[in-house]
Amino acid sequence: MFSRFQRFYTSIKIATDVVMLTGAFALAYVSRFDGPIPVLYGMPAWEETLLSLATVLLVFPITYRQARLYATNRARTHIGEVFEVFKATIMATLLVVALTYFTRERYSRLMLAFFSAYAFLGVSAARLVLRGVLSAVRRRGYNLKSILVIGAGELGQRVIDTVEGHRELGFRVEGVLSLSPDPVGGQVGGVPVVGHVRDVDAVLDARPVDQVIIAVPLEEQAAVKPLMEQLALRTVDVKVVPDLYQYVTLYGGLEEFGGLPIISLQGDPMAGWNMVAKRVFDVLFALVALFVSAPFMLVVALAVKLTSRGPLLYAQERMGMDGQTFHILKFRTMRTDAESSGALMASKDDPRRTPIGTFLRKYSLDELPQFFNVLTGDMSLVGPRPERPVFIEEFKRQIPRYHLRHKVKAGITGWAQVNGLRGQTSIQKRIEYDLYYIENWSLLMDLKILVRTALGGFLSKNAY
Repeated sequence: MFSRFQRFYTSIKIATDVVMLTGAFALAYVSRFDGPIPVLYGMPAWEETLLSLATVLLVFPITYRQARLYATNRARTHIGEVFEVFKATIMATLLVVALTYFTRERYSRLMLAFFSAYAFLGVSAARLVLRGVLSAVRRRGYNLKSILVIGAGELGQRVIDTVEGHRELGFRVEGVLSLSPDPVGGQVGGVPVVGHVRDVDAVLDARPVDQVIIAVPLEEQAAVKPLMEQLALRTVDVKVVPDLYQYVTLYGGLEEFGGLPIISLQGDPMAGWNMVAKRVFDVLFALVALFVSAPFMLVVALAVKLTSRGPLLYAQERMGMDGQTFHILKFRTMRTDAESSGALMASKDDPRRTPIGTFLRKYSLDELPQFFNVLTGDMSLVGPRPERPVFIEEFKRQIPRYHLRHKVKAGITGWAQVNGLRGQTSIQKRIEYDLYYIENWSLLMDLKILVRTALGGFLSKNAY
């Protein structure tokens, strides 16, 4: 039932956005070609206009989805919702411009600008109206489904918090049944404990309950069997929340395989189309970056060659996705005998650096060859920075969940790096930022990190 209401609510959002986008496109067309602005190159053909509309109705909803605008987030404020729509609209517009540029000879940039403004205003207004309507309906108590939670412990508390955090789906927790007599008469998450689990029949007879959610810890599972036998005699919907989410580490959840329900405790965050989208994103941007940075790379190469003896590039073993090792490419910034006595991390005022090495490392210019690592598939533009295998074994013993950063490809830049965590900064803090990135990944987040990197995120007092 939860998933059905979630899908229904999401479908309303998508349908509303499609209507607003279509209206914005029509209004932009009128503003550009039927308004006071002179039309210098003639009216576009209907086929071209319809193709533009189709492109818009494909790109914008997909971008909105990537920006999590179709995910339920009751904590998001009205201003926050409008700001997220603005960011996603700008991103979608840029994608439409890129697609149009590579696939068609001409298009009206002014019309696209009009459309972007109208789309932002229309979608934002529709979202605010929808939120207002849902709030009004909830305040009046219409069409609410009542829930009885069985379990007054931590798991029951999580169920109540989750239901309360998604009030727009139309659910309300009416009461809680406890497995022990002590909490009866008290409250869990603001919801009254109305009785003991053995009173379930009496409670269901006295209260209009649409759904029972069983949230019992593992050590109390013996009480579930007789409870299920009682509930089997009733028409009420019954859901069970397994007490396994305490073991979920990354991208866990409930899956189905051939009709068999399976609880995933640790999953792959970038599978299927997400992996394809990120790979396409990486290749396109890496090609552009190589083209733009080619003159700088030529100057850096000459500087490295003229200021020290040894090879131009330095290939160092690093660990990437799924624990596979690869050789990361850098412009050489240290003497050729820098690690003759063993592997060492770079430090401030490191005497092993070449004359130009300090400058290159400070401004991250030594990292430019890693765009080739991206093209070969060893790395991504954005992701956790790869570490050397010789250091990783020590980190894994010291830092819980360290290995989870290898669930995705290593990156040239990352969420930790643009937040100043480079060089000899806290490894623990870096892991927290890396896991936050993995759990909240989207193409928009990658773009945000790249923009912050380009605007100075590669600069750090800890880069040496």
